[in-house]
Amino acid sequence: MVNLAYHKAFPVYQIVLMNLLDFPTGVIAELEALRRDIHAHPELGYEEHRTSDLVAAKLIEWGIPVTRELGGTGVVGVIVGTGGGGKTIGLRADMDALPMQEQNTFAHASKHAGRMHACGHDGHTTMLLGAARWLSQHRNFPGKVVVIFQPAEESAGGARRMIEDGLLLQFPLDAVFAMHNWPMHEVGRFGVRAGPMMAASNSFRVTIKGRGSHAAQPQRSVDPVMTAVQIAQSWQTIVSRNINPGKSAVLSITQIHAGSAVNVIPDEAVLIGTVRNFDTDVLDMIEKRMREIAEHTAAAFNATVDFRFLRSYPAVVNHESETAFAVNVLESIVGKENVNANMEPTMGAEDFAFYLEQVPGCYVFIANGRDEHRDDLGSLGPCSLHHPRYDFNDALLPIGVTYFVRLAEEFLRK
Repeated sequence: MVNLAYHKAFPVYQIVLMNLLDFPTGVIAELEALRRDIHAHPELGYEEHRTSDLVAAKLIEWGIPVTRELGGTGVVGVIVGTGGGGKTIGLRADMDALPMQEQNTFAHASKHAGRMHACGHDGHTTMLLGAARWLSQHRNFPGKVVVIFQPAEESAGGARRMIEDGLLLQFPLDAVFAMHNWPMHEVGRFGVRAGPMMAASNSFRVTIKGRGSHAAQPQRSVDPVMTAVQIAQSWQTIVSRNINPGKSAVLSITQIHAGSAVNVIPDEAVLIGTVRNFDTDVLDMIEKRMREIAEHTAAAFNATVDFRFLRSYPAVVNHESETAFAVNVLESIVGKENVNANMEPTMGAEDFAFYLEQVPGCYVFIANGRDEHRDDLGSLGPCSLHHPRYDFNDALLPIGVTYFVRLAEEFLRK
């Protein structure tokens, strides 16, 4: 048991004792420095050259053979246990940052304008590095641990690209696991559920093509703006009237583009947005109805449509057995009372879903605290993911490292 009372996040929640690894003196401080270095040098999807160089160098330093360039900038390390034979477990972390301007003023704030680690991938990478270091130094398990440092999770589908580049063929896995920090929940807690955990992410771009005219002569036009308005309103009936109320789905129109002058009816209008859901049959229905409504409404107004629907990420669906196993590991670390094993699914999306389509596994949330770790929050209020004042909570590092290590060791030994 390691006492973490020194960290200011812990006295607030009275979680000072957990069944954590017995880290040597200075290791946690080294991990904090590493995490903050990564935070200060954020890189966007498929541009994580410095980060992947850093990750590869650390793995090699710890005697872990490295494979690079899967998925472009991906890094994979393999830790072979001394027990021989056995199974293979995959542990994954994402490395990319977001294209947004950081508003923090602390010393490790982003040094690159327009790029920021606003989702905690710097912390995820550091926790997996810490686990890799421990496992490389304590190989008293059979089988192999494959540590996967993935590029481009934020909307660019780095997981899919790594798989397409042969990740799972080159490193066959018996199970795969990952975790993501979750702000506004008390440090020392975890959330997970079997089945759908995060939603499928899909986008649409529908262009309504009409005929422009002077706004004072609307009879000469085929008005794409009014057609777009009718389509947008009708789409809102899909979830409420076509989908089983027991199913969850979100259809959000997030952009409408049309026109350039107050006295001109334009030639076209564009509707852009996202659809989130958990079930493929529901998604099929939504796409079908959106297309039908768009095409028939446009026809009624003598307009035409170019309907484009992109299925980006599938839903994150945790496997029953692997989730039960992960829950047992979590409870052994932080106690049953600090593990919500039936958390409410979120409509957020994650490309870890691509791994779970191929390999059984489980994705969990690790609580990031309520901003007690922040010294300069000011009056802006709590910082959620993708917020310009967000920062990963370093108090999570020993907890996350412990989870990854115990997960790997117990999975391979059982």
